[in-house]
Amino acid sequence: MSQKTTNTTTTTQKSSFWGLNKLSFYTMATAAVLYLVAAILSLINANKLATAVGVLQGFATAIMVCIVAVLGWKYARHKTTVWKVLYFVFLGLVILGIIIPLIAA
Repeated sequence: MSQKTTNTTTTTQKSSFWGLNKLSFYTMATAAVLYLVAAILSLINANKLATAVGVLQGFATAIMVCIVAVLGWKYARHKTTVWKVLYFVFLGLVILGIIIPLIAA
């Protein structure tokens, strides 16, 4: 009777201090604070603060898109060329969607 033995090794990968999950969480928290400040300023309904509200909301949206763009690239970089092209087309459209309303305002 012979017994089979198998050795398995597990490796763990330690992320850096600013891992993507931690960075995503703190970016979301920062965007939430910016949206909260923008909401409070809009409730005050001061004409002089309207620009500040728009800028805060635009900035919060931009930093959220940055995190989504990084995660999207992590997904698309190992795919075929079509996926990479679609990634850059979608990213360009999102950037235009953020910038054009800021310029038009």
